[in-house]
Amino acid sequence: MDVMPLLLLVAGSAMIAAAARRTPVPAPLLLVAAGLAISYVPGVPEYTLDPHIVLPLVLPPLLYTAATDSSYLDLRAQLRPVALLSVGYVLFATFAVGWAAYLIVPDLPLTAALVLGAVVAPPDAVAATAVARRVGLPSRVTTILQGESLVNDATAITAYRVALAAAVGEGATWAGGIGEFLLAAVGGVGFGLVLMVPLHWLRTHLKEALLQNTLSLLIPFVAYATAEQVHASGVLAVVTVALYLGHRAWEVDFATRLQEEAVWKMVAFVLESAVFALIGLQLPLILKGLGEYEGGRAALYAVAVFLVVVVSRFVWVYPATFLPRLLSARIREREDDPTWKGPFVIAWAGMRGVVSLAIAFSIPLTMHGGEPFPERNLILFLTFTTVIGTLVLQGLSLPPLIRVLKLPGRDPQAETLAEANAQAQASRAAERRLDELLSDERNALPAPLADRLRQVLERRRNAVWERLGQVNPLTGESVDDTYRRLSREMISAEREIFVRLRDGRYIDDEMLRTLLRRLDLEEAAVYREAA
Repeated sequence: MDVMPLLLLVAGSAMIAAAARRTPVPAPLLLVAAGLAISYVPGVPEYTLDPHIVLPLVLPPLLYTAATDSSYLDLRAQLRPVALLSVGYVLFATFAVGWAAYLIVPDLPLTAALVLGAVVAPPDAVAATAVARRVGLPSRVTTILQGESLVNDATAITAYRVALAAAVGEGATWAGGIGEFLLAAVGGVGFGLVLMVPLHWLRTHLKEALLQNTLSLLIPFVAYATAEQVHASGVLAVVTVALYLGHRAWEVDFATRLQEEAVWKMVAFVLESAVFALIGLQLPLILKGLGEYEGGRAALYAVAVFLVVVVSRFVWVYPATFLPRLLSARIREREDDPTWKGPFVIAWAGMRGVVSLAIAFSIPLTMHGGEPFPERNLILFLTFTTVIGTLVLQGLSLPPLIRVLKLPGRDPQAETLAEANAQAQASRAAERRLDELLSDERNALPAPLADRLRQVLERRRNAVWERLGQVNPLTGESVDDTYRRLSREMISAEREIFVRLRDGRYIDDEMLRTLLRRLDLEEAAVYREAA
């Protein structure tokens, strides 16, 4: 097996994603554009987006890291809009796009058109999270988009399976479709509920951070695979488990949390970079199969389907936002009146991504009778153009749209004040606990060490308040920033001496690693206090 193309993909996409951090363009968009450009460079290998790899091996870890970073409490507070988008909108888009494609494309059966509708229905979890994080959307809008993108793949995959069964002649019925949807939804959540408690128990009882992180890497694949074995939704199983583990991450020891955060950031960065580059690299493969549709007709169909995808989201989002308020006095009492701006951003932020392409590539070449699947190559092309169109047009225009609409973003001053109040309450509790412990003779400490514990606590409490204070007129730094910089300079000086002693053979490499790790932990503590 030649691994060089895979290494080139990972290394190249990581370099482009790193370069994107220095530009105002979100990384997903730059990666897709680079993939499109590189796909026609002579000698570039042909990369095929294999659904048997993407769905079971790439989707679970991306969903897991997105879900663990989400807030269970925020998602629960926004359950109605999330459900209306992740279930209602996906089904609505499936029928709207399918019916439009059936009317627009000659000789395209309705069942095959519904397959296309299900394929392009779900906005992408990775794209939504990446763009929302970059443009600084209001927290409620971000929560809704993240919640939708975590669950909608399950709805779309189930709708695709039902539409595909009808298209290939398996005699699918409405009752059977509803039953399959319920099995996937209830089964996926059920598997997640069954797995989450023992997995969390195992995480908290393993004594080594290395073993705990190995388990963490296996969890999304275990949850996805076990649910899919009985035709339940692996997506919902992964999301359920991840939300629970993320909500209770505080019960895991600090070493595991530090390592786990670094490991999953690396995994997410590599996978996100690779999948968006893969999207662009599919263009030659898709154009090769167009055949009779080469020329203007395919482009017209692509523009029409793209417009239906965009318009149908607006058609769904605004009624889904305002109708519940008109019909329910309880909702009007409990929630603030929404403006037209938030729904507009939610409707416009419907970027499609790698899941749509992976599902499209899983469409079989032939049906049960041996006949070719109707217009399979055209469906692949329309899926690709919809993904590219939404990523480029909506992704690029979203940041200026946010600025034009002047949506209220996060309030850093208010957040810092809330953080300071929380830290003050925690510090008072810690002081009381320290006094209780020191009053016991078994915990006796020399006065300097006891004072040091109190100073550390005082430093942690004051650090947040200092971010609200004045800055140094000469450097522009806050007191907290200066403290952090000086601490790191001192640690760097110690580190240089340790290395010099190792080079002079006064200490060996094993002792050097021990001393450096101690400094690294101390530097991390200094950095986190001020971060």
